[in-house]
Amino acid sequence: MTDKSTTSHKIKYWVIGFFVLLALGSGSTILSRIDNAHALEALVKQQSQNFVKAAIVKHADEPQMLTLPGTLLGKTQAPVASRASGYIKRWYKDIGEPVKSGDLLAEVETPELDQQLFQGVAAQQQANESMQLAKSSLERWDALRKKDVVSQQEYEEKKSAYQQAMSNLNAAAANVERFKQLTVFKRIVAPFTGIVTKRNIDIGDLVDGTTKPLFLISSVESLKIYVNVPQSYAQFVHAGQDAQIQQDELRGKSFVAKVARTAGAIDPTSRTMQVEVSFDNKAGLLLPGAFVQVVLTLPPSHSINIPSNTLIIRKDGTQVAIIDEQNKIQLQKIKIGRDYGTKMDIISGLEGGERLVLNPADSLSQGDRVSVVADQAPAQAQSKLAESPSRGSPDASPAKAKP
Repeated sequence: MTDKSTTSHKIKYWVIGFFVLLALGSGSTILSRIDNAHALEALVKQQSQNFVKAAIVKHADEPQMLTLPGTLLGKTQAPVASRASGYIKRWYKDIGEPVKSGDLLAEVETPELDQQLFQGVAAQQQANESMQLAKSSLERWDALRKKDVVSQQEYEEKKSAYQQAMSNLNAAAANVERFKQLTVFKRIVAPFTGIVTKRNIDIGDLVDGTTKPLFLISSVESLKIYVNVPQSYAQFVHAGQDAQIQQDELRGKSFVAKVARTAGAIDPTSRTMQVEVSFDNKAGLLLPGAFVQVVLTLPPSHSINIPSNTLIIRKDGTQVAIIDEQNKIQLQKIKIGRDYGTKMDIISGLEGGERLVLNPADSLSQGDRVSVVADQAPAQAQSKLAESPSRGSPDASPAKAKP
């Protein structure tokens, strides 16, 4: 009886202890879930906020930097051709060789021209003999006319024959002079001091007397470059203005140049103004024909300027998201002027001083409340919440909780 009573009491104690432990475990689980619910609510609230980065609308008070592409040319550059037809007998200057004005570049062998000159000289002699005969005949008929032996009509005919013979002689002499002038082009000479940058002939090549260039001579001590300035910037460019020349292969180097002259008019086809920029190249650092960039420093436009990543393009047109004093979004339509790539001028819609949302989300709407923070602020807030200590089992931690 005693053993049964003892056993009964033990079972009773075990049951009570079991229920006590069960109650303690349930209470701990409930408290842990309450803590997780609060942490989850805080995380959801944190994630539901719109974090944005803002930019202040300012007037463009900085100088405008206009970069235009172009090709370097010699200050004086000319293709040298031959007016005489024939074959190249010999050439004396090759590419890269300096030449002075009048230096012999090549000689052309012109057998046809030589024969034409010989024929022209013979024709001149024939015309001269005919003129002498007509002259003596006129002198005799002049004496006979004074004695009234011949008629006036016959005298006028002899006088006309003499004048025709004189004209034929002059024409023959002019033809001979033309051939003599062509023979001058048998010698190809440099028109000015410079460097031979191209040679298009070799011994035996046929020269047909056209404008096909045999040599290209360039003056490299002074270079020039033509650029086309857009109409919107043309009014800021003038002669004597400083410029810079940059070449991609010469990184970190910039060469001082000057605006030599401007066209003073806008090309109606391209809506640009041609500008010549000159550069002193006595050091020989730049080469004619190189592709370069010309940088022009222009006065500030003083227009309203915004970053291009603030635009919102929707069916209502181009807009920006303005953050008001209550940190609410106000969508504003704007009209764009000049586009500089990363920035652009605004013609209407903004006055300056507004706060604009950078990289606005597609879901951003009128009246949305936002928080203006740095780029990494939302990520840092999430990281701190994820690292916060939790109670209870690992499975019930706030970092793993699902909303």
